[in-house]
Amino acid sequence: MGTPIKPYEDGAAKKAQVARMFDNIAHRYDFLNHFFSLGIDKLWRRKAIRKMLARQPHEVLDVATGTADFAIGTARMDRDIQVIGVDISAGMLDIGRKKIRKAQQEGRVELVLADGEALPFEDDRFDAFTVAFGVRNFEHLEAGLKEMLRTLKPGGHGYILEFSKPKWFPMKQLFWLYFRYIMPTLGKWFSKDASAYTYLPESVKAFPEGDAMRDILLDCGYAGCTMYPLTGGIATLYVVVKA
Repeated sequence: MGTPIKPYEDGAAKKAQVARMFDNIAHRYDFLNHFFSLGIDKLWRRKAIRKMLARQPHEVLDVATGTADFAIGTARMDRDIQVIGVDISAGMLDIGRKKIRKAQQEGRVELVLADGEALPFEDDRFDAFTVAFGVRNFEHLEAGLKEMLRTLKPGGHGYILEFSKPKWFPMKQLFWLYFRYIMPTLGKWFSKDASAYTYLPESVKAFPEGDAMRDILLDCGYAGCTMYPLTGGIATLYVVVKA
């Protein structure tokens, strides 16, 4: 995939830089996330959760859980489900735990500081996994995808939400105008970390999508992958299955 896109220009590994970046912006992350997406990201997560819950999983792994939106949303929609969220940013997890208490989901959602490329769980444990806008931040994409596959039960499904690039006028032009100019400027004002919101469009631009992403998932060992473009191609939901 070439040289990894990193948030900062120092010599640290991408993984360390991503953890530092999210620690830096954790205090404003939820506000900015929903603000920049106009709340549409919540609809994308609900769509993924509905598809997942139709298969009645009991234990779900949420990778790159951040402040636990996906994990909490899943628990709220199914009272019998257990969710474990993992992330490499302690700052994001601290905020996630506060949100779990506020949502009264303690005991049903557990957050663990862990690397998505080296998950601390046994093989074939989870009925399903979710990851929203997180695989793009892996330092080694294939390693992370294979780890999620390893921990998934045979017949289990994974639900990967990730940004993609609109192809048609005028969505394509509006998307890149927003991502390249408006978002970095507002992100700098609100979060005080300009690099974080410059990294976002650059990482989206460099990241594989559509058929290329499906090929990577199949090469990593998934038995199937169905793609669902969302909101004119701004994002894509990849639903994968383990044989």
